[in-house]
Amino acid sequence: MKRLLILLVLAVFATAGIAHAEPLKLLTWKGYAPKQLVEKFEKETGIKVEVTYSNNEEMIAKLRATRGAGFDLAQPSQDRISSVQAAYKLYQPIDYSRIESALFIPSMLEAVKKNTLVDGNSHAVPFCWGTSGLIVNSEKASGATSWKALLDEKNKGRVSYRLKRPTIIAMGFALGYDPFDLYADAAKYQEMLNHIEKTLIDAKPLVKNYWANGDALLESMRSGEVFVAMAWDNGGWKLHAENAAIDFVAPEEGALGWIDTFAIPAKAKNVDAAYKWINFMMRPENAGLFTSEEAVPTASAGANQHVKPEVRANFERSFPPATIDNIKWYPPVPAQLEAMEGKTLDKVKAAN
Repeated sequence: MKRLLILLVLAVFATAGIAHAEPLKLLTWKGYAPKQLVEKFEKETGIKVEVTYSNNEEMIAKLRATRGAGFDLAQPSQDRISSVQAAYKLYQPIDYSRIESALFIPSMLEAVKKNTLVDGNSHAVPFCWGTSGLIVNSEKASGATSWKALLDEKNKGRVSYRLKRPTIIAMGFALGYDPFDLYADAAKYQEMLNHIEKTLIDAKPLVKNYWANGDALLESMRSGEVFVAMAWDNGGWKLHAENAAIDFVAPEEGALGWIDTFAIPAKAKNVDAAYKWINFMMRPENAGLFTSEEAVPTASAGANQHVKPEVRANFERSFPPATIDNIKWYPPVPAQLEAMEGKTLDKVKAAN
């Protein structure tokens, strides 16, 4: 009887522990936590996932405001970590002994370790990658194969892009610079920014809208309001499935390549859940489902066999070997340059 009583007490405590398990508070991009995978994770672990959608600038702002508190896991781009970490200490070092490294493509794992190294510690692991380029309606804007299409008078009133730093980088390449080569020279980078500022202000009559919401951009392309846009590859592929005349185009100067990561904020409460989510999402069957749903490739080794054939076809169509070789991958951005870019964007926004 005494043994039975002990077992019943232990069972009650175990049940209470599950019922009151700390949630996983995830700060991520829209689409990075598909409902099907969230539900699967919650069922497997008993941990509820609370998702807050954001972007690079907002992630930094939110974590700076709380000094790294309020979230258990964030998903910044790898080029937006090292300078922020050096200045504000927003993230904690990754404990790679808790990462199932066999789940990752080795080269991508090592690259992110290197690019997020601060004070002898690395602060992220890769999740997914993709590119920014052009989405083009070839029936309305034939021959749009360069970033210069965003500045072409023949597309007047039918152009769209974000007023964010990727547009600055794209405009730099369009105007004949290599922005990444200028990272080490702030004075020359400012000269480029001055040229870009004037160009974007002069180009305002060409712009239908400065998009902030990806869904709204896609609707503008569907309706014919916009002929040429700067956007992510998967957005172009979604539209191509609906209308063969619209597709993603890697600009001849090179698409801009990004890697989004997993990083654990400095004051995360549920670190155990964060590591569980990382390993869960990188399992090939889960990463493959994510790619099939969002048309975004991951750093998961072996995920391709779980990706829908029609999604694989997008990569083959848009990224032949020479195009992949021409991708311009974002290196870590110096904090000083981000501040300079912000001033440029503010001036463009304010100009009439």
